[in-house]
Amino acid sequence: MPPGRLKLTEQGETIAFKYGLPELAYRNLEAALAATLLAAHGVEDDVDTSLVAALAERSRDAYRELVDDLRLVGFFRAFTPVDELALLNIGSRPARRPEAAEYVASLRAIPWVFAWTQNRCLLPAWYGCGAAFADADVSELRDLYRTWPFFRTLVQNLEMTLAKSSMEIAAEYLELVDEASLWEPIAAEHARTVAAVLEIVEAEELLDRHPAVQGAIRLRNPYVDPMNAIQVSLLRRHRAGDADAEAPLLRSMAGIASALRNTG
Repeated sequence: MPPGRLKLTEQGETIAFKYGLPELAYRNLEAALAATLLAAHGVEDDVDTSLVAALAERSRDAYRELVDDLRLVGFFRAFTPVDELALLNIGSRPARRPEAAEYVASLRAIPWVFAWTQNRCLLPAWYGCGAAFADADVSELRDLYRTWPFFRTLVQNLEMTLAKSSMEIAAEYLELVDEASLWEPIAAEHARTVAAVLEIVEAEELLDRHPAVQGAIRLRNPYVDPMNAIQVSLLRRHRAGDADAEAPLLRSMAGIASALRNTG
């Protein structure tokens, strides 16, 4: 695409949040226009991105190690409501590609992310980042954060996702899992990622520099947490064959997705 042009796709459920009021629509369109103009005119300083290439490789290796683990499929299908997502009938395409033989390879991106979001783990957004940042020089990461808008946006999005995640809530879903040996490395990677982000942004807590967003998440969580507890119970009942659990289970999925403003 030539400079000065922008093409984007909005998820249907975000349209009301971003464009439902004139003020919100103006703000979002203004931000998109400003970013497009800045990118088109090359006003950013030249940045040595070789470090980011190394970070990406280390992160990808850690992510692939988890995804290729033979234990993952069983853990994922028990730990998340991925199989139950097909009951929602909200997607334009099937959750899985029929031509792919392997389970993870057959999953489309939206159900993969949606499932991890439902249990508040949000793993696809951060897994591998902690392993990548751990071997990097913190001063170099901070310099990139200060000088390169792309890296700053990446870290800020990562920080937002980590703030929305809750490993305490996610751990409640372990009662649905027969073999939970993958939980330890997942929880450890989450802790590494949080620690690394806090070092890069030089803060004590996630979103300390954005008190309004931080406060909104803290205000919302007490209302979302019970929905997760209810969902665990409903998943157990549904998987045991209780037909009466299906309707409230689907409502719990919609409620959690709406509260987090994330699907996939």
